[in-house]
Amino acid sequence: MQRSKSSNGVQCPRGYVSNNSRSLFWEGTIYCLGDTLASELGILAKSQPILITSWKKVPPGTNGGVTAVGMGFSALGGLIIGAGAAIMDMLSGLSVNLVSFALFGLVCGTLGSVIDSAFGATLQVTHFDRDKKLIIQPGKESSRADSLKISGRDVLSNVQVNIISIFLSSTIGAMIGPSFFK
Repeated sequence: MQRSKSSNGVQCPRGYVSNNSRSLFWEGTIYCLGDTLASELGILAKSQPILITSWKKVPPGTNGGVTAVGMGFSALGGLIIGAGAAIMDMLSGLSVNLVSFALFGLVCGTLGSVIDSAFGATLQVTHFDRDKKLIIQPGKESSRADSLKISGRDVLSNVQVNIISIFLSSTIGAMIGPSFFK
């Protein structure tokens, strides 16, 4: 791996972070922005979401439901963090490859969204209220006779899915990172 020298003389891998803890934080941040953008802006999709595990159409808001627009926003979130990290390193005097950082962010943002959706679809229950025609939270409302289970098992909460997804996407990102920054 090529090394570059910062303006203060510190040696670090060209285009990759100088220590693993920073790397894991960066990749976790990529996942978080990608997931947030997919969830909050994915609703702009005109198409109905599909469940990532079965490819069947599901109501908007279903755990594990994805759209091309939502996945695009996940990729965009990763791209933003990747480019931002490269710019910060450049401003710190490091020589980095902006394209490598941006592509790495794009891949990690998309990967994080896929991981989150897979866990959400399988281990996080989703119920649909037939009368109100909307997704309802697990609990008293979902035990009513007029609620329909859409997907998942009642194993993990949304917070637990997010924690596991952050851990996995950060770990995978740390493993594939060096291939982006040769």
